[in-house]
Amino acid sequence: MKIKIYMTLLSLLVMTMGASAQWLWNIKRMTLIRDSLHTSGYQPAYLRLLEQAGEVMGHDRYSVIQKEAIAPSGDKHDYVSLSRYWWPNPTTADHLPYVNRDGQSNPELRKYDRDVLGSMCADVNTLCLAFFYSKDEKYAERAVELIRTWFLNAETRMNPNLNYAQFIPGRDDSKGRPEGLIDSYSFVEMLSSLQLLKDSPRYTADDELRLKQWFSDFAGWMRQSRQGNQERTAKNNHATAYDAQLITYLLFSGDEPAARKIIADFPQKRIFAQIEPDGKQPNELWRTLSYHYSQYNLTHMLDVCATAQKLDINLLGKQSADGRSILKGVDYLTGFLGKSVKSWPYKQISGWDAKQQDVCRDLLRVLVLDPSQKGYRSLYKRYAHEDKTERWRLLYGVEELMQHEH
Repeated sequence: MKIKIYMTLLSLLVMTMGASAQWLWNIKRMTLIRDSLHTSGYQPAYLRLLEQAGEVMGHDRYSVIQKEAIAPSGDKHDYVSLSRYWWPNPTTADHLPYVNRDGQSNPELRKYDRDVLGSMCADVNTLCLAFFYSKDEKYAERAVELIRTWFLNAETRMNPNLNYAQFIPGRDDSKGRPEGLIDSYSFVEMLSSLQLLKDSPRYTADDELRLKQWFSDFAGWMRQSRQGNQERTAKNNHATAYDAQLITYLLFSGDEPAARKIIADFPQKRIFAQIEPDGKQPNELWRTLSYHYSQYNLTHMLDVCATAQKLDINLLGKQSADGRSILKGVDYLTGFLGKSVKSWPYKQISGWDAKQQDVCRDLLRVLVLDPSQKGYRSLYKRYAHEDKTERWRLLYGVEELMQHEH
C-alpha cells in the first residue's frame, strides 16, 4: 500500500514538473494574453481559435492502423511514409525505381501516415490552446483521446520508431531513409501544447507517465538506429531538426543531462557549421526552394533557442570568432523582405510571398527571446501583413512586442 501511495505521489510530481516546462512558448506571456482576450488585439485570434477547435471536435481520431498501405514489416502499427519528392518512373513499365522531382510533392503521400500524423498533432495543438485560453474541459478531453489513440492504446498505437519513414519504392528494399526522421517534427510543438493541459483532470498522471515512456523509447530509437545515426551527421536542416526533436523528447521523458549535452554542442555542430559569416546557409541554397529551406532551418534553430532559454542557456547570442550566428542568418533573409523573387540570387520556384511572412513571424520569435532587437520590431511593422485572426498572436503576444521599447 505504501509503495502504491509513493508511486502515485511520484507520478503527480513528475507530471507537475513536466507541465511547468513550456519550451517553445512563454507561459507567463500566454497567461497575460489570456487576461487580455477581450481586447481588439487578441479577441479576433481567440474567436478564430475557438472556431477551429469546434471544427476539430468533429474530426475522427487518428491512428497508424487506418492507412491504405502497410509497412514492409507487415505490422500495421509501424509508421510508414513515402519520400515526398519521389515520383513513379515514366521510363519503366512498373514505374520503378521512383525518380526525384525536387520541390514537387507526390500526392501518393496521402496513402500513408505522414499527413495523418501531421493532422493529429495539429488537432492536439488546437485543442490544447483552446482549453488553455477558454478553460473548457471538452477541448482537453478530446485532446487526451487523440493522444491515447495515437500513442497509448494497444489496438491503435504507433510503434515508437520510424523504420519505414520516407521510403522510396524500388530503392534500397523500401527501407526507411534517414531523412524520414523529419516526419515526426510535429511532435515537438505537440508536446509543448500538451503541457497546457496541466490544470485539466482529463490528462492524468498515468497518461503522462505512459507517454513519457513512449518518447523515451522513441528517443532511444533515434539515438541507436541506422537512420538516426545518419541523420545526426547530416549537414543541413535535417541535422538541426534531429537535435531539436531529440532535445524535446529527452526533456519530456526526463533525461535533462542528455538534452543539455546536445544543447551545449549545438553552436559548434549546427549554428557555426551551417551559417556563413554573411548569413548564408550553403547547404540549403542548392534547393529549388532555397529561401524556404533557409528559413525552415532557422525555424528549427529558434525552436532549440526557445527550449534552451527555459534551461537558462542563451543560444541566440552565440557567435563564432568570424561572426557566424543565428541572427546573421536571420539578417540575410530579412534583406529580401519586400522584394520580388527575382532579387533572390538562388532558386525559389514557389511560395515566395508566404515564406516572407514566415520570416516576419520569426522576427517575433527573436523578439520574445531578446526584446532588445529593436531593428526586428521595425522590420516586422513594415513588412508583416496584419491579420488579427492569426493564431501566433496568441502564442507570442504581438501587441506587447510591438509596443515594447528599451
